[in-house]
Amino acid sequence: MSDENDKKPESDPQLAAKIKGSARQIWLAGLGAYTKAEEDTGRFFDRLVQEGEQLENKTRGVVEKQIKSVEDRVGGVRERATGTWDKLEHLFDERVSGALRRLGIHRREEIEALERRIEALESELVRLQGQSRRDEEE
Repeated sequence: MSDENDKKPESDPQLAAKIKGSARQIWLAGLGAYTKAEEDTGRFFDRLVQEGEQLENKTRGVVEKQIKSVEDRVGGVRERATGTWDKLEHLFDERVSGALRRLGIHRREEIEALERRIEALESELVRLQGQSRRDEEE
């Protein structure tokens, strides 16, 4: 019976050593694969970061160009709107002034000019009256 027990795989020392050696190789291969994956992951991550930076730089340029384009268009529209608004305001002032003139209402500038003329005439009148009194007294 002992011959039969010796032929069983559980009792074969060489087979056990081979299995143990294979298990160790599998374990070492797993460790190696893990280390390799960790290294590759680091390089892969670094490559992804580089590609992300490149993409960001490309898109930043495009976005900045688009922003500049929009700002230029807005500036152009603003200038046209301001010019149009100024023209409209000037036209409105002319129309209102014309309507007031037709109604016999003078503009502030015209009234102020008339006030200055009246003041000058009053000054001249006072001067002439003073001269006339002196002439009478003589």
